[in-house]
Amino acid sequence: MVLNSNQIQEIIPHRYPFLLVDQIIDMEPGKRATGVKCVSTNEMYFVGHFPQEHVMPGVLIIESIAQVGAILMLSKEENKGQILYFGGIKSAKFKRKVVPGDKLIIEVEILKDRGSVGLGKGRAMVDNEIACETELIFVKGR
Repeated sequence: MVLNSNQIQEIIPHRYPFLLVDQIIDMEPGKRATGVKCVSTNEMYFVGHFPQEHVMPGVLIIESIAQVGAILMLSKEENKGQILYFGGIKSAKFKRKVVPGDKLIIEVEILKDRGSVGLGKGRAMVDNEIACETELIFVKGR
């Protein structure tokens, strides 16, 4: 399953400047998904992070992983129309900088989905190098 930015905005409530996924290039709803974020020098956060050397903030890399996870979870028929919230970050490791011009490939796999809580494992990569790995807890809401 492939989704463009308009289709993504039908699933999650995020909008510019906080929509951090440009497209979904592969997805098995409720199980795994691969998304893309094309990092541009025009991103609002680069005004202050850092003006002398633009680096995508690590928390926004994790947010992009969480957004792919939310798209993945909310694409399941029984979850449509819900909102997914961050329940926690079990772990996170950063292994390389993400800068303007990078194409962030984001992979998320759902490890557990029970009731209103889910656990996902995700990673963001640039040129087949891991930029970030994390485990995230999702909480379903209405």
